[in-house]
Amino acid sequence: MSNYHINSSLILASQIMHQGGVIAYPTEAVWGLGCDPFNEEAVCRLLSLKKRSPDKGVILIASHIRQFDFILKDLSKPQLSTLQQTWPGPVSWIVPVNNSIPYWISGNHSGVALRVSNHPVVKALCDNYGGPIVSTSANTQGHLAAKTGWQVRRYFKRNPHLDFITQGVVGNRTKPSQIFDLLTQAVIR
Repeated sequence: MSNYHINSSLILASQIMHQGGVIAYPTEAVWGLGCDPFNEEAVCRLLSLKKRSPDKGVILIASHIRQFDFILKDLSKPQLSTLQQTWPGPVSWIVPVNNSIPYWISGNHSGVALRVSNHPVVKALCDNYGGPIVSTSANTQGHLAAKTGWQVRRYFKRNPHLDFITQGVVGNRTKPSQIFDLLTQAVIR
């Protein structure tokens, strides 16, 4: 369990995700939208909220690399070492998709983007939820990502697809996580 105090906001957010809901939560640099990655209807609601094409795929975020064991099981020791050297932290890695990742997460890609966060709210949320969750910026396509809970409310007021906004504030990073391809080491973002 993370050191961040599990408050009623995070407990409720986890329950809502288990029931197929979509939540907003702070990350290292911006507010994110999240849901249960294995609930296709929840992911579709999240994508509809963002007005984002399902072809693009989404990032999965976790509190510890062990929460990705089911995805990373076929990686080599050097590949795992590369991940461990940058996690937890603001680095997302695209790893090859295996049979454990549904198409609504990977989109039209042969890989899936993964990140282990060191943000206390994210860590507590994933720990309380019991595994990785979807993480995509809290904004609609073409707009700047929300930096405050107030901006999340302004973007999505009266939108029935956002079920809950947690408590918390973003970390001190100014830019979203970098994204690298694990196989090629290419910088994607």
